[in-house]
Formats: sequence, C-alpha cells, structure tokens
Amino acid sequence: MTDTTSGTLRLPPRIHVGEGARAQLPLLLAEFGRRVFAIVDPFVATTPAFAGIRHAIEAEGAQLTVATEVLPELPVASLDALAERARAAHPDVILAIGGGSALDAAKVVALLAAHGGPLSRYYGENLVPGPVTPLVAVPTTAGTGSEATPVAVVTDPDRELKVGVSSPYLVPAAAIVDAELTLGAPAGVTAASGIDALVHLAESYTAAPLGAHWDAALPVFTGRNVFSDVIALDAAGRIGRWLPVAVAEPDHREARRHLAYASLVGGMSFGATGTHLSHALQYPIGALTHTAHGVGTGLLLPYVLDAVRVDADAAARIAELGRALGSTATSEAARIDDAVALTAELGQRIGLPPSLAALGLDAAELPRVAELGMASARLVSMSPLRADAELLLEILHRAHAGTLTKRSTR
Repeated sequence: MTDTTSGTLRLPPRIHVGEGARAQLPLLLAEFGRRVFAIVDPFVATTPAFAGIRHAIEAEGAQLTVATEVLPELPVASLDALAERARAAHPDVILAIGGGSALDAAKVVALLAAHGGPLSRYYGENLVPGPVTPLVAVPTTAGTGSEATPVAVVTDPDRELKVGVSSPYLVPAAAIVDAELTLGAPAGVTAASGIDALVHLAESYTAAPLGAHWDAALPVFTGRNVFSDVIALDAAGRIGRWLPVAVAEPDHREARRHLAYASLVGGMSFGATGTHLSHALQYPIGALTHTAHGVGTGLLLPYVLDAVRVDADAAARIAELGRALGSTATSEAARIDDAVALTAELGQRIGLPPSLAALGLDAAELPRVAELGMASARLVSMSPLRADAELLLEILHRAHAGTLTKRSTR
C-alpha cells in the first residue's frame, strides 16, 4: 500500500504572491547586502516595470549591476561569461527577473559564483557541494515555476540533449510572484508556459511512489508526495479555466493572477516530486524540432495520461485530475476519459499544434526519440506505469498521428 502521509518539501524561505508584490524587493534585497547582481531577460529590461524596480532598488542604496545576456536554451558558454561578470561584481545577492531561462541562468550563475566551474562538474543530482550565492527570483511568465524549484536546465554542445543541475542548494532564497509583471505577454508565450505548468502539476500528481529511505541521502526528486497531493489539483483547475482567457486577452488581470499562482504551485509540486514521460520525450523532440518546451510537453500530456491509466493508482489520480478540470462524470473510467479529452481540448483552444507531425517531426525519427527518452532514466523512473521503449514508442506514434483513439493492448 502506498504511504499517503510522507513527503519532502523544499521551498524558498520566503514567497510573496500578489499584484504589486515586487514592491517588497528593495527591503528584501537589502537583507542580503548592498551589492546586487541582476540577471534580467533582455526584453523585460526595456520595460517601464523594470525601470520602476531598478529605481526603487537603487533608491534604497543598493549597488546594482544589470546583465541582460540571457540566450535562448542557455548555452553553457554564455553562462560561463555571465558568471565571470558576477564574480567581478562580488555580489551579496543575485536578482533574477524574467522567464524560466533568466531564472535558470541565475541559478547557474549563483552556483558558479560560489563554487567555480566547470559547470559539468555539477550535472545530475546532489553534486553541488554547498550553499550558493543567495538568489531572489522574480518570474515574468507563468509556466516553469523555477522560482520554487531545485533545478536548472542548460544546453551543452558536448551533449545530445539538454542537461540539468539538480540540488536543494539551487532553491532560491526568496521568490516574488507578481502577476502584473506577466500582463501583456504574447499569446504564444502564455500558451506554452501555461500548459507546461499544467504538465508539471499533472505529472507530479501522478508520479510513481519511490519510497523514502530516511537512513540515506535523499534524491532531489522523491516521487509521489503528500504535499503535491494537497496542492496540485486546485492549481490544475485554475489553469484549465483561466489559460484560454489569458491567451485570448493578454491584459486580463484575474486570469493572470490565477496563472501566476498556479505556475508557482506547479514548481512547488514537481520541485520535490518530479515529472515523468511528457518531459522525457520532449527533450529529444525539442532538440529535433526546435520548438518551445511547453508546446511539446503540452501536446504529449493527453497521450501520456491515456497510456499510464492502466495502472490502478494512476487511474484514480487521473480521474481526480479530470474532476479538477471540470468533469462531472459519475464513474472513474468516464472521469479518466474526460481528463484525457479535456487536456487535449485545452491544447487546441490555446493553439498548440495538433500532432507531432505538425511540429515537423518525421515519423522515421520516432524510434530514436523513444531511445533518447529512455535515456532520461530519472524521468522514466517517475512514470506510474513501468515504462519501456515500446510504451514510449506507442505514445509517440499516437501523438504523431494526433489520434486519441483506443490504445492497443500491450
């Protein structure tokens, strides 16, 4: 029987959520010291909102250095250069403002500023030797939840896929989640980031129970978690209701508030638990098609849910996800059907491509994608249904065709 009373939670010591919460930044940063190294998304750095943040921080007496060289996909060489700039500034605290790339870049810089490189020393889990430079994270998109997670994902030219650095030491020292900073984000960014937050919630809620071995060092991601059980469904329901609104109306304040909160909760949920097959498959798909991470994970999610429903524990959880997304069906099987259908319909409503074929992925590549997906051993191990290359290939074939017809019997 699965233990439903155990779990691990690693969060920033302080999290402030709400419109206008960024007003807390000057006082919060001052608690760490006067020298602030800010890593800011290059577009965000040109906005009036950032100008206001900068003025408020400097008015409090801080010495602010601003770096905007955040490149897409975070190539390692660019992060080495950022870290050199940070070390030269001798920061007391690092401030990250932007989407997931800016926040992950800041985590890497906080690590390299404290412990030196090369970054490859830290690839994997629990290889960061100690505390990093304190980091205050301020997201401007609602999707990655990186402001609350222990992981940063980067691109290394020597590796076929993206690689991650995972350590409790990477959890930011504080997070400021201010939905006003997400107002007006383009529809495509809103859609890709918002659906990825739903995938974080769905996969962390359905993850396999790995079981805690309290007499040994814990992995960073510990599997099914009592804390995720408490928070994930409410946040998933908010995304199902409000994501299409935000995509259609970029300045809709209520939608932005719900999505900013739900994205944070997604990070809180998967940051301890982990994600599984949508993410394992998206890493090679993203490398081959150069499409946004959330587009791939969101497209794959209904196929993954439909594939793992044959596991009894996963089935019950998928049914609850269906209820959270609006299913009023009376039977568990019907609520599972609704969960699959509703996630697929949500993708259609926000403009996701209808299939992997529409992403430009050639059917001949599917076996290689399955092979590379299996290489993401940590993600595959989180699947509630034992995953092998055959299962991954089945998911891929159905997602490539864009059909959610009855699965074949395995």
